[in-house]
Amino acid sequence: MPHPLSRRRLHRAPAAVAGLVCALVFGLVLGLGGSVARSATSLQDRISAARSATGSLHTQISAETRRIEATGGGLANARARLGVIQTDLDNRIAALRRTQDALLASRARLISLENRLQLATGALAANLVAGYEGAQPNLMSVVLNAHGFGDLLEQVGFMARVAHQDARIVGLTRATRTAVRSEADRLGGLEASDRRLAQAVLARRNDAAALQDALLRAQLRQLAARSQTTARYRAVSGHLTSLEHKAAAAAAAAVRAARVGNVSVAGIAVNTGGMVQAPAGAPAAVARVIAAGNAIATLPYIWGGGHGSFQANGYDCSGSISYALAAAGLLSSPLTSGSFESWGAPGPGRWITVYANAGHAWMTVAGWRFDTVALATGGTRWSQGGGEFSGFVVRHPPGL
Repeated sequence: MPHPLSRRRLHRAPAAVAGLVCALVFGLVLGLGGSVARSATSLQDRISAARSATGSLHTQISAETRRIEATGGGLANARARLGVIQTDLDNRIAALRRTQDALLASRARLISLENRLQLATGALAANLVAGYEGAQPNLMSVVLNAHGFGDLLEQVGFMARVAHQDARIVGLTRATRTAVRSEADRLGGLEASDRRLAQAVLARRNDAAALQDALLRAQLRQLAARSQTTARYRAVSGHLTSLEHKAAAAAAAAVRAARVGNVSVAGIAVNTGGMVQAPAGAPAAVARVIAAGNAIATLPYIWGGGHGSFQANGYDCSGSISYALAAAGLLSSPLTSGSFESWGAPGPGRWITVYANAGHAWMTVAGWRFDTVALATGGTRWSQGGGEFSGFVVRHPPGL
């Protein structure tokens, strides 16, 4: 257990509230009658309803959070798909541009060849016209006008070379034009195919973008719904806290009323120089608890003391209570302060009441407070008043 002077006040657990409400009902039934008991029951019902509402809202928030996370996962997948599709589209567009550049180059070459073909065809046509008009020599005129056999051979060879050159130019031009047309047709087919592929990829990208937009809208709606649920949860939690404070105050009042009632019902123990004497008529178990408490009342506070064994050189808060209760046979082994939250019966007892939470525990015996906090301030664990009630579960040994 932490030292009593440095222990933190912990947030009240749901079990603590239930114990406080039970303490309220038990004390009011004993001292204040049926009408107040009905009021306590009504407060308990309101607390139970508020707890149920907070639990339901918390579950709803958790479910909405899971849906938002699932939608976020879908968004991530859609974005990844969109990235892959966009990369594919970019590659297709680049390939299409390369194809278009190649097509333009082929067309330019085709135009150049067609121009050359036109020039050659024009020259050939001019030669043909000149031949018909007599401007061009024919074979007979060449033979007749030749100056010797050597000149004849030279003139005939020249005419043959001219005819061969003209024929070669015409054939090459026609073949080139045919090849360019074939290449243009092939490139045109590639262009049409790439355009179709680019359109298909673009359609896929649009579908992925539409899916991402839909998921974003769904996520925004889910976030808005969770925000509204969270606001309701906070409002109900605030109301529950208010009810719990009322229950704690009522429990403290009930304990004080029970303590006053002990004057006539249970009697008040007598302080004899820092030790406590059991009042007349107290049960034997109460007398044994008081005697055991006297035995360790002034021993020092030692963290964990009294937990390894009931016999120790010092005791912490729950170890002190465990030692005193065990002396009366009310406990078989030491308990931690948190374990006392579920020990015994709920609510304040007639003779002995234990107050416990996860960080501290103390008790009252026949109207006296037995607490290591009192030891730190007064040198003995026994004191009158000054106990802390808020945030503690209230328990008592059955029958006492």
